[in-house]
Amino acid sequence: MKAVVLAAGQGTRMRPLSESVPKPMLPVADRPLAAHTVDAAVDAGADEIVLVIGYEGETVRDYFGPEYRGVPVSYAVQEEQAGTADAVDAARSHLEGPFAVLNGDNLYDPAAIDRLFDACPAVCAIEVDDPRNYGVLSTERGGDGRVTGIVEKPDEPPTNLANAGAYAFPAEAREWLAVPASERGEHEITDVVARVIDEYDVTSVTLDRWLDVGRPWELLAANEWKIAELEGRIDGDVSEDAHLEGDVVVEAGATVEPGVVIEGPVVIREGAEIGPNAYVRGATLIDRDAEIGHSVEVKNSVVSRGTSVSHLSYVGDSVLGRNVNFGAGTNVANLRHDDADIEFTVKGERVSTGRRKFGVVAGDEVKTGINTSLTPGLRLEPGATSMPGETVERDR
Repeated sequence: MKAVVLAAGQGTRMRPLSESVPKPMLPVADRPLAAHTVDAAVDAGADEIVLVIGYEGETVRDYFGPEYRGVPVSYAVQEEQAGTADAVDAARSHLEGPFAVLNGDNLYDPAAIDRLFDACPAVCAIEVDDPRNYGVLSTERGGDGRVTGIVEKPDEPPTNLANAGAYAFPAEAREWLAVPASERGEHEITDVVARVIDEYDVTSVTLDRWLDVGRPWELLAANEWKIAELEGRIDGDVSEDAHLEGDVVVEAGATVEPGVVIEGPVVIREGAEIGPNAYVRGATLIDRDAEIGHSVEVKNSVVSRGTSVSHLSYVGDSVLGRNVNFGAGTNVANLRHDDADIEFTVKGERVSTGRRKFGVVAGDEVKTGINTSLTPGLRLEPGATSMPGETVERDR
């Protein structure tokens, strides 16, 4: 089984984090988002990975190389973002025999990917409360029964089984990838799925857990999921006067100074420096070469590579891009006085995050002056700045 992993998109809903990094390569626990998908495919027995790349494709090539965990890796370039079927069609020359298709910006229950490969032809589904915003599968028996149809965003869904974007196709499907454009102008993989359903007995494989990582708060959710799965280990330099509890990963080359308190699950990556007297807690990722200064508190956040949070600052429920510099005394507010869900700007519109606590999303190289206050749900574009003592209340 070859596994085609789609990783060509920029991810406009993930901005400002995806301005210079393709969404599938954003950090989730100890590896990029797409690596969790590739790992699931390798664990399920894929004998080759075909990565479909486009936006900032060299970032993907540099990470996975010609071989990943002993499995050969090939690359196909999608020149224009013209839909999921178009993306798989870009990999056509690499395909012979049955093949799987997985989204590089989704997190899957790994055991279900193993079942997907075994059940080929098959499609993964997830039970949802309101399936009207998804592609919905019809099945003979519900659950893992035979699929009888698929319909996009129906007003009256036939089941609560949402299409989870993971497929195992028979070899013949290679010739069915050139589907017409849909009403929204894209070549949809669901049209290929519908053809396979007409020609074959297709099994529905129900996932226990799934996450489509499309927006910044979903990147937080992805880290909450995957950081919690890691077992603690201490390979770096941790002071005897630091206190670590729960599952804490301190990679080789990381430094934890005296007086630091870390409450897992937390990941401290290679080259990161924590403290002294810092407090890190709650499903937090401190990425490579990041610095958390004296008496800083970081809670349930992603602090990306090369970012510095200077002394006497607080960062909660936030995502900081690469090479951000928060000046001393910068404080992030992550809660409204009325306890309402925090809203965030996605493609020009304010939408609910569904989270009562959510702080800021800072693009690469944001810089704040000392004693800056940042209000909940802020979007700071790459390179944005604040003045010392400023309160920032609107996106910048």
